[in-house]
Amino acid sequence: MVRFIIRRLLGSLGVLIAASIVAFGIFFLIPSNPAVLYSGRTSSPATIQATKVRLGLNDPAYEQYYHYMKGIVVGRDFSSGPGDVNHCPVPCLGYSFKSNEPVTSILWSRLPVTFSIIIGAAVLWLVSGVAIGVLSALKRGSVIDRGAMIVALAGVSLPVFFTALILLKLVSYDWKILPNVHYVNFADDPLNWARNLILPWIALAFLFSALYARLTRATTLETLGEDYIRTARAKGLPERTVIGKHTLRAVLTPIVTIFGLDLAQGFTGAILTEKAFGFVGLGQTAVSAVDQSDLPVVIGVVLLSTFIVVIANLIVDLLYGVIDPRVRLA
Repeated sequence: MVRFIIRRLLGSLGVLIAASIVAFGIFFLIPSNPAVLYSGRTSSPATIQATKVRLGLNDPAYEQYYHYMKGIVVGRDFSSGPGDVNHCPVPCLGYSFKSNEPVTSILWSRLPVTFSIIIGAAVLWLVSGVAIGVLSALKRGSVIDRGAMIVALAGVSLPVFFTALILLKLVSYDWKILPNVHYVNFADDPLNWARNLILPWIALAFLFSALYARLTRATTLETLGEDYIRTARAKGLPERTVIGKHTLRAVLTPIVTIFGLDLAQGFTGAILTEKAFGFVGLGQTAVSAVDQSDLPVVIGVVLLSTFIVVIANLIVDLLYGVIDPRVRLA
C-alpha cells in the first residue's frame, strides 16, 4: 500500500509540473510582448522596455519559468520603481496586469464561491445518482425504473445553463420559493449560504446525476447476474447484505473512477452556473481575465484548477486502491 501511495504521489507531482510548463508556455511565451499588456497599448516604448526589465521578461524562458515556480514555493520580490520593492508572499502567482493586485489574493477571494458550488453539487450528484441507479436496477421494468430513466435522459440532454435559467425563472421569480438568489459567505450565515446555493447545486448536479444513475443501473444489473451474488443468495444471506455489502462494492468501483474526472468537468459547468446565477467565482474571473488579456490571472486560475483536480484524482486513486486491492499491484 505504501508503494502504491508513493507511485500515485509521484505521478500527481509530475502532472502538476507538466501542467505548469504548458500553462506558462502558452500564456507567457506565445504572446509577442506581455509587457505591452501590462503597461497598456498606448504606453511609450521606454515605458514598455522598463516594464520588461522590471518583470524579468528579458530573461531566457527557462529563467522566467524558474523564477515563477520559485515564487510559488518561497515567494518573490517585484520592483515597482526605483528603490521600491514589493514582496509577493507564498504562493506567489504574480500581480494582475489590470488591477495590480496579487493574483493569489484575487483567487482566494473567488475560490469559496466556485468551491461551494462544485462540492455541494458533487455530493448531490453522487448520492442521488447512485441511489436512483440502484433503485432502478432493483425495480427493473417497473414504473419507478422507467420514470427514473426518462428523467436521466432529460438530464443528459439539457445543458447546464438551460437548467439553471429554468430553475431561476420558476423557483426564484415565478413561485418565489427561493427569491433573490445570491452568494453568502459560509462564515457569515451558514443557513443562508446553503439556501442560496440550492438552485446552483441542482442545476449543476442534474446533468451528472443523470449520468451516474444510468451507469449505476447498468453496473448493478450486470453485478446482480454474477455467480457470487447468486451464491450469496443461495446461502441465505439477507437481501440487504447482498446488495449493501457485495453488490455495492463492485458498483462503486467504476463510480469512484469517473468521479475524479467529473470534478474537472464540474469546473466547466461551474462557469456556466456562476454566469446564470450572477455569482463571481473562478469561472467568471477566468472569463473576465481572458477578455482583458490579464495573463497572470489566467495562468493562476489554470494552475489552481489543475492542482484541485489533481488532488481530487489522487484521493480517488487512493480510495480505488482501498475498494479494489488488485489495483495496488498495477
